[in-house]
Amino acid sequence: MHSAVPNTPLNIQYLRSALSSPNEIHLAELPFNSTQHGLPSNIENTEKLPFTHIAKLFLSTLSLEAPLCSLISQITEQEGHPPLCVISDVFLGWVNNIRNLSFTTCGSNLPHRKTDSDEFHVPGFPQNYKFHRTQLHKFLRAADGTDEWSQFFIPQTALSMKSDGWICNTVEEIEPLGLHLLRNYLQLPVWPVGPLLPPASLSGSKHRAGKEPGIALEACMEWLDLKDENYVLYISFGSQNTIRASQMMALAEGLEESGRSFIWRMRGTKRGLLVHKWGPQLEILSHTSTGAFLSHCGWNSVLESLSCGVPMIGWPLAAEQAYNVKMLVEEMGVAVELTRTVETVISGEQVKKVIEIVMEQEGKGKEMKEKANEIAAHLREAITEKGKEKGSLVRAMDDLVRTILSPKAK
Repeated sequence: MHSAVPNTPLNIQYLRSALSSPNEIHLAELPFNSTQHGLPSNIENTEKLPFTHIAKLFLSTLSLEAPLCSLISQITEQEGHPPLCVISDVFLGWVNNIRNLSFTTCGSNLPHRKTDSDEFHVPGFPQNYKFHRTQLHKFLRAADGTDEWSQFFIPQTALSMKSDGWICNTVEEIEPLGLHLLRNYLQLPVWPVGPLLPPASLSGSKHRAGKEPGIALEACMEWLDLKDENYVLYISFGSQNTIRASQMMALAEGLEESGRSFIWRMRGTKRGLLVHKWGPQLEILSHTSTGAFLSHCGWNSVLESLSCGVPMIGWPLAAEQAYNVKMLVEEMGVAVELTRTVETVISGEQVKKVIEIVMEQEGKGKEMKEKANEIAAHLREAITEKGKEKGSLVRAMDDLVRTILSPKAK
């Protein structure tokens, strides 16, 4: 069975450099010119893009429909049959030919527009589940259905709900409620095929992230080896988020007052290891000295932290991150929320307080650590394949492959 990954030219270059075995997967270029869509030249992803331009980047993906159809026709002619299945991001809902599966990262809805209250309900959730306006990014808070974000996301999400099923980077055991609600709402098959984590064989390799690290793995591990167990706080806001200078100062003050050692990709003091550019995140989180993770709580970071049994301090900045934090705090009990959104004002005292809560050896800190270790065990079990004892990831993948190989009902 052959597989192809279609993408735009610069992203193809990036993917090729990141693949440890580039010949195993066919990388197919789709023509794209960013300047034709009001974007800076040579921009094909969000990495160097100002947040104000991200909606333009999403809208530009609509131009890929015709080239993708041509590629599918070409594959059909070469192979003698159409591809068995096309897997696309949930925000590329227009990819709905042949058998199409949507890989979901988050959804799109504007229930907060239907009430003047700060609290609101979300369709599909039980009535006792309430969400708050402050959990929304400012662009989403202002969205009314006519703005460029709404005009792209709402129809694409609606189209993806007409696909043949959804794939989720999660595990049945850790999100039973969310998966139950999603299946009820979509009335489609939903396959939780997570955790999608890199193999241990790529430890410290550029192929893990496709980026050059800002510090040698050996130097980072040697520094951590000198620290006591569960004594280091790791801080990272992901590859697309940053905080303001005043917030950095408050965070630095809180770190100083807490007296904890830390790893942070910013300037700091002698107690901290400062990593610029890309850091070996999974290796840091899996080290016994790492006791907690202060994070924006993007889903990849959440899975990496939980897979290592590391509790979290949440500071959601965009996208679905505030909802991730809500689940981590209220359902899983493995995190505390420092604050939310990039506009907020924080104090060093607030920072010190949450660090002490999460990293204390007794009380709530001990509780969160135990729960994080329980989830780590579930994540390990999910990928287990021993005779008849198959983990939930393996069972979901078996069912997914059976579905793909079965004739599609007309």
